[in-house]
Amino acid sequence: MTPIRSLLFSALLIPVLLNAQSLEPAVESLDQQRTSKVTFLNPEYLAYRPVEVETGEKLPLLIYLHGAGGLGSDIRKIAGQSRRLVQAIGQFGKGPCLVVAPQCLGESEKSDLKGTWEPADLDLFLEHLLETYESIDPDQIYLTGNSMGGYGCWVWGGHSPQHFAAISPMVGGIGRGGPKDVSPDIEKWAANLAKVPVWAFAGEQDKVVPADRSERMISAIKKAGGTKARILVYPDEGHGASRRVYESEEFFDWLFSQTRKKSGE
Repeated sequence: MTPIRSLLFSALLIPVLLNAQSLEPAVESLDQQRTSKVTFLNPEYLAYRPVEVETGEKLPLLIYLHGAGGLGSDIRKIAGQSRRLVQAIGQFGKGPCLVVAPQCLGESEKSDLKGTWEPADLDLFLEHLLETYESIDPDQIYLTGNSMGGYGCWVWGGHSPQHFAAISPMVGGIGRGGPKDVSPDIEKWAANLAKVPVWAFAGEQDKVVPADRSERMISAIKKAGGTKARILVYPDEGHGASRRVYESEEFFDWLFSQTRKKSGE
C-alpha cells in the first residue's frame, strides 16, 4: 500500500474505531436477589460494550428482546440475533453505546404458563442494569425487539413507559397467547405509550404475525392522543422485515436522537 493510500485508509478507519462496538458480547448475570424474583428471565444476559469509552462519559442503552427462536437457557442461542443489530450500529457509526440482550426462558418452575416477556421481570432487569453500569444515561434508554421481542416491546413499554426515550417493535405480536393473539389490554398499553416516540415495522406479506397487529397498536396510540407514533410496512417483506430496518441509517438516526421527556414536558 502506498503512503497516500495508507493515509486515506487510516482516515476512513478513524471514525469507525471511535464508534466501534464489540461484536463479542460479555456474558453477565443478574444479582442473586433479583434472580430469585424473576419468573421467565434467564439470569444470564449478553452485554455488547463499546471498544473504548472516555472516563465519565454517559452512554445510551439499547435493550434488544429476541424472538421465539431464542427461547431457552442457553444464552449463546441469542448471540446471532443481537449481533446483527450491533453490527448495524457500528456500520452507521452510531456508537458508542451499551447494547444488552436478555433471554426469555421457555418455561419456569414458578409458573404453569409458557415463557414470554413479562414486564415485572424486565423492570427488575433494568433496575439491575442501572445499578451495574454507572455510565448509562437514564434519558437515553431505547427498546427494540423482533417478533416475540416486538411483543415484548409493546407489553413492557405499555406497562412501564417511563423508562424509555423510544421503542421500536419489529413484526411484533400484541398478545401473550401466540403470534396471532390479541391482548384485551392494548388500549391501556396505547394510553401509556401516547407520550413515547414509537416507530413500528412490519411486513405486508407476514404470515406469522400479520402486519395489522402493529397497525392496530399504532392506531390505538394515536387514538389515545399520541403524536409520536408511526409505522413502516414493507410491502414486499414477510416476517423477516427487521433485516430491512437494520439496513436503514434513517432508523438509527431517529432512534439515537430521542431523549426521554421528564414528567410534565
